[in-house]
Amino acid sequence: MSKVDSHLIDVYDEVVRRNPGEREFHQAVREVLESLAPVVAKHPEYTEASIIERMCEPERQIIFRVPWVDDDGNVRVNRGFRVEFNSALGPYKGGLRFHPSVYLGIVKFLGFEQIFKNALTGLPIGGGKGGSDFNPRGRSDGEIMRFCQSFMSELHRHIGEYTDVPAGDIGVGLREVGFLFGQYKRLTNRYESGVLTGKGLGWGGSLVRTEATGYGTVFFADEMLKTKNQSFEGKKVVVSGSGNVAIYAIDKVHELGGTVIACSDSAGYVVDENGLDLDLVKEIKEVRRDRIKDYLQTHKSASYVSGGSIWDVECDIALPCATQNEIDEDQAVSLVKNGCSLVAEGANMPSTPEAIKIFQDADLLYGPGKAVNAGGVATSALEMQQNASRDSWSFEYTEERLQQIMRDIHKRCIKTADQYGSPGNYVVGANIGGFTQVAEAMLAFGVI
Repeated sequence: MSKVDSHLIDVYDEVVRRNPGEREFHQAVREVLESLAPVVAKHPEYTEASIIERMCEPERQIIFRVPWVDDDGNVRVNRGFRVEFNSALGPYKGGLRFHPSVYLGIVKFLGFEQIFKNALTGLPIGGGKGGSDFNPRGRSDGEIMRFCQSFMSELHRHIGEYTDVPAGDIGVGLREVGFLFGQYKRLTNRYESGVLTGKGLGWGGSLVRTEATGYGTVFFADEMLKTKNQSFEGKKVVVSGSGNVAIYAIDKVHELGGTVIACSDSAGYVVDENGLDLDLVKEIKEVRRDRIKDYLQTHKSASYVSGGSIWDVECDIALPCATQNEIDEDQAVSLVKNGCSLVAEGANMPSTPEAIKIFQDADLLYGPGKAVNAGGVATSALEMQQNASRDSWSFEYTEERLQQIMRDIHKRCIKTADQYGSPGNYVVGANIGGFTQVAEAMLAFGVI
């Protein structure tokens, strides 16, 4: 074992020791560290300055109580989080997730991933993440408003356009961002548009922000296909999830000539070999907020599977857009066996380490989330630019900017992977490309 490898193992072991039980965070750290041996060997100054150790330790971790009153007059108590992970490149930037599964380990994993994702965009934003174990499903607008107001009553002390700029994530959409921004404005007596992104178009939001993560995922996948002189034209595509990211990934795939034949929610998945009716999916999930199985009420030729794995559906391209670790070893084997040739991650860390190894051993084109799904945060940064200049850009111009950013991220991944001896390995390219950007800034700032 080399000295470099030994050092990286020691760093990982210390992360596990200091963060017990946070398995998602451990997984995210290990995945990055496994790529760093060649860059640390080339740059011993990173080891001398303990750059990796400092990057694995959040600059600030905030945990707070969120009391609120439900419609029956009962006092409820949830837990809120904000992990401000790294601000070497700019103010902390990352979403808020409201979901029962949220705990400190989830927030730290997402914040750690955000460091590298944000760095890859080339925009001046650091990495952070936050959220709560509050479940908005089944709650009235009044309950969600009261929860958001209580949440922001604590969070407002820690954020600002030059400090920390949250956005939405799972369970936090336009409604929730509106309630959060309204409370921030009320508490601070400032109309500080740049403090939150994902806002409504009439009060500081940006065109394309809603579509950005899904569109960006497909833009990146399209660049991957181009390396094999291919395109989406005529390809069968499976997209997991049916939320914001999945819906707009489906939209862009259809625009580029592909056919999305399946999507899912937490209860099961629907398959329509004729191509999903996107307008109906939007109506079910965005307007009616119902289950995807209702798709069959209109399209009776489609099929629905309760539970099970959407990755058993034969496809040419897989776009996981739901949640972390949704593709395990068995599901990866199914995808490869069924002829899938490209996996591009629209979600954060949706593939387990075992699944990633299967993809890479099969010489399948595999794009990790920290590169592929960077379109959302990139467009959030564009929203910040518009807020700072009191400007508003057209949909076409903003989408053009997004597409160019995703092309640049793809180029950087390819170039970096080649430079460090792993041609075509998007994992290595994304990890080292993001890491070196942040590491150089940290070196410049000294020990802080």
